[in-house]
Amino acid sequence: MPMDPDDGLLRLGLPGTQHSRVRWGQLYGSAQSLAVAQAASEYSGLLCVVTNSAAAADRLERELRFFMSDPTVGRFSDYETLPYDVFSPPQELVAERLATLSKLAHGHSGVLVVNSQALLTRLPPPGYIAAHSISIQVGEHLNRQSMREQLVSHGYLHVENVIAPGEFAVRGSLLDVFATGAEDPVRIDLFDEEIESLRLFDPETQLTSGEVEQIRILPAREFPFDTDSIRGFRQRFRDHLPGAPNRSIVYRDISAALLPAGIEYYLPLFFDTTSSLLDHLPDDALLVFIEDAVESLDSGWTLVQERYAQLYGDPDRPILPPDVAFWNPETLEKKLRDRASIQVCAKELPTAGNTLTFNAGTAHPLSSSQAGERDSIARWLEVDDSVRTLIVTRSRGRREVLTELLHGRGLDPIEVSSWQDFLSGERRLSITVGELEEGLALPDKRLKVITAEQLGVDRPRQRSRRRHRRGLRDPDAIVRELTDLRVGAPVVHEEYGVGRYQGLTSLSVLDVDEAMTEFLLLEYAGGDRLYVPVYNLHLVTRYTGASPEQAPLHRLGSDQWLKAKRKAAKQVRDVAAELLGLYAQRAARQGIAFSLNEDFYQRFALEFPFEETTDQLEAVQQVLSDLTNRRPMDRVICGDVGFGKTEVALRAAFVVVHAGYQVAVLVPTTLLAQQHQRTFSDRFADWPVRVELLSRFRSSKSTDAVVSGLKDGTVDIVIGTHKLFSGDINFKRLGLVIIDEEHRFGVRQKEQLKKMRADVDMLTLTATPIPRTLNMALGGLRDLSLIATPPAGRLSIKTFIGEWSNQAIREAVLREIRRGGQIYFIHNRVQDIEQIASKLQELLPEATVEVAHGQMSERTLEGVMLDFYRQRFNMLVCTTIIESGIDVPTANTIVINRADRLGLAQLHQLRGRVGRSHHQAYAYLIAPPARLLTADATKRLEAIEAMEELGSGFILATHDLEIRGAGELLGDEQSGQIQAIGFALYNELLARAVASLRAGQEPDLQDPLEHGPEIELGLPALIPDDYMPDVHMRLVHYKRIASALSAADLKKLKIELIDRFGLLPTATQTLFELTRLKLLAQQLGVTKIQAENRGGTLRFGERATIDPIVLVAMVEDQPEAYSLEGPSKLRFRWALERDEERIGAAETLLVRLGATNDASAEA
Repeated sequence: MPMDPDDGLLRLGLPGTQHSRVRWGQLYGSAQSLAVAQAASEYSGLLCVVTNSAAAADRLERELRFFMSDPTVGRFSDYETLPYDVFSPPQELVAERLATLSKLAHGHSGVLVVNSQALLTRLPPPGYIAAHSISIQVGEHLNRQSMREQLVSHGYLHVENVIAPGEFAVRGSLLDVFATGAEDPVRIDLFDEEIESLRLFDPETQLTSGEVEQIRILPAREFPFDTDSIRGFRQRFRDHLPGAPNRSIVYRDISAALLPAGIEYYLPLFFDTTSSLLDHLPDDALLVFIEDAVESLDSGWTLVQERYAQLYGDPDRPILPPDVAFWNPETLEKKLRDRASIQVCAKELPTAGNTLTFNAGTAHPLSSSQAGERDSIARWLEVDDSVRTLIVTRSRGRREVLTELLHGRGLDPIEVSSWQDFLSGERRLSITVGELEEGLALPDKRLKVITAEQLGVDRPRQRSRRRHRRGLRDPDAIVRELTDLRVGAPVVHEEYGVGRYQGLTSLSVLDVDEAMTEFLLLEYAGGDRLYVPVYNLHLVTRYTGASPEQAPLHRLGSDQWLKAKRKAAKQVRDVAAELLGLYAQRAARQGIAFSLNEDFYQRFALEFPFEETTDQLEAVQQVLSDLTNRRPMDRVICGDVGFGKTEVALRAAFVVVHAGYQVAVLVPTTLLAQQHQRTFSDRFADWPVRVELLSRFRSSKSTDAVVSGLKDGTVDIVIGTHKLFSGDINFKRLGLVIIDEEHRFGVRQKEQLKKMRADVDMLTLTATPIPRTLNMALGGLRDLSLIATPPAGRLSIKTFIGEWSNQAIREAVLREIRRGGQIYFIHNRVQDIEQIASKLQELLPEATVEVAHGQMSERTLEGVMLDFYRQRFNMLVCTTIIESGIDVPTANTIVINRADRLGLAQLHQLRGRVGRSHHQAYAYLIAPPARLLTADATKRLEAIEAMEELGSGFILATHDLEIRGAGELLGDEQSGQIQAIGFALYNELLARAVASLRAGQEPDLQDPLEHGPEIELGLPALIPDDYMPDVHMRLVHYKRIASALSAADLKKLKIELIDRFGLLPTATQTLFELTRLKLLAQQLGVTKIQAENRGGTLRFGERATIDPIVLVAMVEDQPEAYSLEGPSKLRFRWALERDEERIGAAETLLVRLGATNDASAEA
């Protein structure tokens, strides 16, 4: 019989005037979450649910979203750090907490989930957020200076570029703010002191994405930071912490208006009085305690006292006594007694005095009467026809697998969309997709819920929060832009060789003081200096190819650079010819142009449960274009771990299978093969596609069936290790090979793949491209798609390097366990891994420790890994075998012992095992003291520590080049050339040689590089530092302007600058105009224009395209205005009144000589 989803399923009462405290018992499995969901629908006010741990809060939050038809579920997390920690919590987490407090102040209803540790922390008084919020709207007046001071006093950080909550930037008439709790930052555009517009913008691209009429800016910290607050902090610090305050780093930093890490544990010193979360709840809020949530306050308090005993007495960082820094459990329990509350328990409760007790009557799905049955399906499903049962599985793929399995047992589950859909139906057996850890049974209602995991056919899958983010990074630009250039760094000037960057400097040109231009200052051997005008920055690249210490330093005026460049160009020509020969064989063969059914493809794409990033969509488009082309695809998809490479591969596989061909997915480990098999099965669950796994764990009968299916074409997608391509396996119509984790395979294995079928399409997925791949990609011989944008909510991994320290390891592990997470501990020596595990278990009795390494049998290893996956223990001590392991989103701390012995790509891959959810992840690299490390090991560790940003795998590969040299790129002979002229320039020479040979021309070895024209008009052309104060930012934009290839590029750049920084100053406008003139001159082969108000000269290159007839006619018609000085120089005379007219006059001259304004229209 159908039920009304709004009717209460459980016999439970809410607190009333008679009984302000009630108890609910007999709530087994997920019945506790169902009970909370029912209470939320019956109670009109706020339900504040307290759990005993962060993991329990995560679980409850997920299950409430399953049971509630209109889930208004909020979360108030603790800091995710240890008491008195020297870390501050991630700013995103602080922003979430402040946004929740703000909602509570405005009468938030629904459910608020809190773990008990969050109740111990002290909070600002309830009126703090309202008093420190700023509301502004279009048309209002706003004083820039006063707004800036207000933001600083509210805890906002002044930065150059706003990318995270709690930051602001001021540029001329623009003020950017990323308000706490906001989805996107806002750009406040002022006209004088009036707010002209409020524009939302994308923090990745910094470009406008929309407009709003008004915004509310909450404080960025949980404490004020104005002059009065700092004064109050100093006074209270001296009152509470006797001694010499100036010895304390915290006291000195705050006195200097700086925020030290871990300042949150000094919050009480900013206020006369503080509050607890309970003080922020509405008076009618109903508290719900899950199991021992109140008792767990004592264990949290014990940890506070333990940490205080450890850290007390440090004069550099004195800490507040526990009763001052935190709320003690006794005080909290008094506050709790004043409020209406519900205590929720699994077990049946006896009646107790004045406390009203309800036993819900739920039963555990596995009761004793069923325990003797032969298997889990019989035990739980083939029992009682009068009971209606809902099976909950975590993914559509598992739903399809389980439905087929049940059909074989004579059971016919019907698919329902939700819990409410199940209740309103009548079928005995239903199945749905949802997030439940355990099932439940309601004997009175003849209802039962079973999870697929309890039936033994499901495994936990990755859960992470994502929202749409935009942003695009050009792979070429990452290498070529001068973003990370520091003074003293080696750079390459195409004409003068390798020098050292010494910064930006302004000089006047043509001895006119007003005509200021900014120059890049380079220093060469013997102290010689070269000033490079900013509009010629396309000639300068960052030197890579050897470490900065080993980079050459050339002498100006010698032929040393010319010789090095010509020798490299000759070698490059030979390499280009060899590479072209290799790839020409492949390109000459006709591949398969797969047909694409747009309707089916769009349906498949829409089933992706997350919003794609722009990078992902771009990569998908490039792959689709390759697949529908007859040229065999050879594309590399490069993106950090978890950035969505697999989805690109899934869509490629869909197109190929739909066109009637087979797909082979090649992975380095059996565990990864199993994970991919689950992922592919889930995504293809609703399509008639057969996905199979070839693994040693399969029975010989299953393996034979798969091999036979590949031969007769009934298997569409097969996933396995390189044994896939052993001699006894034949495909009927193989169309696509997908290789995951390319760097784990040897060159021989990869070449064997290519030889196997010359016309097969290849798609390689990698987080850190090996240098050979990187070179081919940049040289245009292999196509590269870069996914550099992280899914939203993903935080970069904080990386620390240090020596072994018991206390540091204990803190790192406890920090993770306390927030309900798991830890990898990497020790890459099987000989003593058990000893290390025992040592760690002794050091950390709170942890449950298991061991995994490659010498275990594969079945045992898989068992350990899957137990870790299911969170049956929380610390895995293992070798680097997990480098290409399964995703464990709850593992967010990794400790790597003897990190100095591992390669950079390996370290990057291992670190990528954590940080796969919205939690802050930590990586601790343990190494011997610096003096005992080799130079290479030191540089590897420095590189991995520096590259904390998400999406850094690609850039890491270029660091790999610097550290190891480029020996394995193209052989030892080539590495010498790369070291002589730098990788970027070498790569450019290679690209040009390839292009020449492809066009049937011999590369010009005498003058292998064309530098573009020089334009000297004696006009100030620069980006003023008051328009763009940051030197590095100016450098990057100078480089982008100088490297623009068309007027359209310049126009886009100009629009971007106006959007981000305001209207262009005259000198910046001139810089754009000069660059536009350079593009016009380039069309004609003009190498130099020099001019002032009375005229000037124009030089032609050897390959000038000017029509000689036009030139002669000009000289003959106007001899007073034009004359030739030799075969390659035209002198022109004019009389201009104003300096600004020079650009227009020069443009008119170039157009008259034949330049077309279409290619260089007004930018």
